[in-house]
Amino acid sequence: MRDNSFISHLSIILPMKKKSSRRSHKKRHWSGYPRWAWWLGGLFAIGLYVWLFYYFFVGPYGFRWRAVYGDAKNPNGYEIRGIDISHYQGKIDWDQLRNAMIEKCPIRFVVIKATEGSTQLDKRFNDNFRNAQEYGFIRGAYHFWSNKSSARDQAYFFLKKVHLQRGDLPPVLDVEHKPKDMSTEDFQREILTWLHIVEDKYHVKPIIYTYYKFKMNYLGTPVFDDYPYWIAHYYVDKVEYSGPWKFWQHTDAGRLPGIKGYVDFDIYNGSYYDLKQLCIN
Repeated sequence: MRDNSFISHLSIILPMKKKSSRRSHKKRHWSGYPRWAWWLGGLFAIGLYVWLFYYFFVGPYGFRWRAVYGDAKNPNGYEIRGIDISHYQGKIDWDQLRNAMIEKCPIRFVVIKATEGSTQLDKRFNDNFRNAQEYGFIRGAYHFWSNKSSARDQAYFFLKKVHLQRGDLPPVLDVEHKPKDMSTEDFQREILTWLHIVEDKYHVKPIIYTYYKFKMNYLGTPVFDDYPYWIAHYYVDKVEYSGPWKFWQHTDAGRLPGIKGYVDFDIYNGSYYDLKQLCIN
């Protein structure tokens, strides 16, 4: 009786083990590849994603990605320091900002965002523009170029909203994007239209602000060399642009008392006397 029971149990166990073996074999068959192949494929997919993200989002606008590069050092050899601001800096404590220093140098000039396109006025422009003068800074105003409206409309909108005075910096055109469906020649004509209209008003050549690769690719013709150039080039020890320049925006990750968050730091390439001579008179 006991022996028969043992044989009976054995006959049940053996087929079950055989069936389990078939399932294991089937599972290995459907997995297709060994584990190391899955790891290798996963690493390749992650690498491809990182490359695509950098190519489409970081590369074209690399100078905007402060988080990628970390805090920038202030270049040596320059004494005339300034900042540029907009509503992104929020409400500024001008009493604190008046005595702020950058590398033991006082802030000499403040350039303020005024307009964008043909309809947008920066919501803090009027307050910032007035305070910059009241607190003794050389002030300036810039227009942010938009591809959604004509150069003529943008120029007249800027002139309607901004009233520069004697002692202010020349008007500034901030241009960073070219329409994809417009030729470089037509784009340059549009930029020149804005510059000429504003120049006729103030009888001084406006300042062109852009990053150096954009300048080289789209505004590199000699006609633009007559305009003061304000170069945006971050996280480098020196400006790589070989042509003449007046201003250098060397970081967008500056910190100053009176301003919450980050602020752009700028350098003037010359003496304080030269800076004053550049202003409207």
